[in-house]
Amino acid sequence: MPTVMTVALAAGLLTATAPTARAAAGATLPFTSVEAESATTTGMKIGPDHTQGTLASEASGRQAVRLNSGQRVEFTAPRAANALNVAYSVPDSQSGSLNVYVNGTRLAKTIAVTSKYSYVDTGWIAGARTHHFYDNARLLLGQNVQAGDKVALEATNAQVTVDVADFEQVAGAASQPAGSVSVTSKGADPSGQGDSTQAFRDAIASAQGGVVWIPPGEYRLTSSLSGVQNVTLQGAGSWHSVVRSSRFIDQSSSSGGVHIKDFAVIGEVTERVDSNPDNFVNGALGPNSSVSGMWLQHLKVGLWLMGNNDNLVVENNRFLDMTADGLNLNGNARGVKVRGNFLRNQGDDALAMWSLNAPDVSSSFENNTITQPNLANGIAIYGGTDITVRNNLISDTNALGSGIAISNQKFTDPFHPLSGTITVDGNTLVRTGAMNPNWNHPMGALRVDSYDSAIEAQVEITNTTITDSPYSAFEFVSGGGRGLAARNVTVDGATVRNTGTVVVQAETQGAATFRNVTATGVGAAGVYNCPYPANSGPFTLTDGGGNSGWSSTWSDCSTWPQPGQSNPDPDPARNLAKGRPATATGSQDIYTPGKAVDGDANSYWESVNNAFPQSLTIDLGSSEAVRRLVLKLPPSSAWGARTQTVTVLGSTDGSNFSTVVGATGYRFDPATGNTVTVALPGGTALRHLRLSVSANTGWPAAQFSEVEAYPTS
Repeated sequence: MPTVMTVALAAGLLTATAPTARAAAGATLPFTSVEAESATTTGMKIGPDHTQGTLASEASGRQAVRLNSGQRVEFTAPRAANALNVAYSVPDSQSGSLNVYVNGTRLAKTIAVTSKYSYVDTGWIAGARTHHFYDNARLLLGQNVQAGDKVALEATNAQVTVDVADFEQVAGAASQPAGSVSVTSKGADPSGQGDSTQAFRDAIASAQGGVVWIPPGEYRLTSSLSGVQNVTLQGAGSWHSVVRSSRFIDQSSSSGGVHIKDFAVIGEVTERVDSNPDNFVNGALGPNSSVSGMWLQHLKVGLWLMGNNDNLVVENNRFLDMTADGLNLNGNARGVKVRGNFLRNQGDDALAMWSLNAPDVSSSFENNTITQPNLANGIAIYGGTDITVRNNLISDTNALGSGIAISNQKFTDPFHPLSGTITVDGNTLVRTGAMNPNWNHPMGALRVDSYDSAIEAQVEITNTTITDSPYSAFEFVSGGGRGLAARNVTVDGATVRNTGTVVVQAETQGAATFRNVTATGVGAAGVYNCPYPANSGPFTLTDGGGNSGWSSTWSDCSTWPQPGQSNPDPDPARNLAKGRPATATGSQDIYTPGKAVDGDANSYWESVNNAFPQSLTIDLGSSEAVRRLVLKLPPSSAWGARTQTVTVLGSTDGSNFSTVVGATGYRFDPATGNTVTVALPGGTALRHLRLSVSANTGWPAAQFSEVEAYPTS
């Protein structure tokens, strides 16, 4: 079996570890996070909760600590640190502060907290509710704390819900590179009072082919930069050099060679307005560019990339509190690498590739740590060619989102669907997947979605760890409701622990092969296999060997399994064939195979005429003990009596059929309801039921209005 990751949750620290044969999932981070619910508090713990619109549902670990004014939460420092970042929430339209204590001594500095950047409404997005409850605030402590020291936060002048604290040892400010052009030499104001926009523009113009230096300080820009090319923008470190701008670079093209590193860009975006370019980068940096060591916060999107960004590298950055995506490769991305980044509290997909206008090609998301996207997916791949998603750690997705989505949802045209090979390897998903209020059923931790077109690419999902998904682990769906096929999928090497409902949630036609997939703590059943729309075609799961712990199938396609709900006891009176996928050797006009399993005795399947033998095959979804068949024709007296010669065959794999009842003439007579009953031998077990008709005295074709299969004789 391929090596798979292990997720360890101890003392409130979430990490992903792996044997030396494989790299651990996620980014290498300069800080250590501690969950508030694992700390000591005089406040109240909230959660866990996965309900859309609740504070706990958007929290890391789905839990947090609520402090009324005067109450504290006390952390034990997990490492040496001189800086602290806190993820928190305060009630809408309120603000306050957090007093900070180190080993019982109150610091002179406080952390300001506000609802200004929270409580976002996006009414134009179906299924959205008010969301984005949390925000992040940081503080240089002015002293060093050691591992084991006690660091307490005390709410003042507001109720504050504390989610998580990040402890970091921040290095001193870097020195100015030789030969660089400082923005202060062009008149930039490091106090943040004056407008430094023109000074930045002048420094960029002067430093072509060289470095623009952003010294320690705070700089205010009132409009965006453009014409940025063949230059490096470098700061003294993201805790030291801060640019206040909601629109940093906005340009449709660049000759490239742009390198942006080691400073912070913090905006003032408080609502999501999709027509506004309120982004760190909007458009293109040009080929062979890079973004590294940045702190990006309070923007609509970190990087919304269009045009030529060939071979761009985005690495080792922090994306916090965006109202929409963290990063979106919006078509035409070639050879882009996004790696080693940390993303928390994004208002849409944290990382996305969207192949609009031109496909994203040979690009990758690797070793990123993503937590709490609160309105979409951790990682979403919407179309593209030869895309890689590898070794990412994703946790706590909320409404409308999976941990990873591999999708042909186009949103608009011209769109370029998935093609080539889509590699999804070595990812760890923790508490991912959510209830979709538009579908009124859940989204899995890892979703393959033939939303607007069938999946034709080869989708290879390997070495996956899925832990504590509130619903399913792997979902196959056609999100547009048209039953388009999700096929050519291989899942090889996966560990699934404590999934709320099922391991595989198959809701559309298609096929996937599963190998070396082990599951423990399955909430309801191993497989939910109920393609929609009914009779659109089967979803075929091929057992490639090495699978364990998820062999059972949810027995009732008319209901959704709920987290922790055991598989309902089968109803002995249920019709096993109703609503199941049906195929035939042929059909006449509108009289298609699905008419024989739709529950309506007045509609019917009719085969091609004058071409006996003809057969109808029904996939029952799993191997079933079938003892009795009821075969029907429409009950109307207009249907005269007739005899059909029928052979009953069965199969467990859909390929190798054996005879259950040999060729027998069955008389259908409207005087007795045009119904016949066929008794099957005891011990008959089959998944695929086939009726082969070799003669019909009333019409030169096979005909059935209903085929019903029952587990009782």
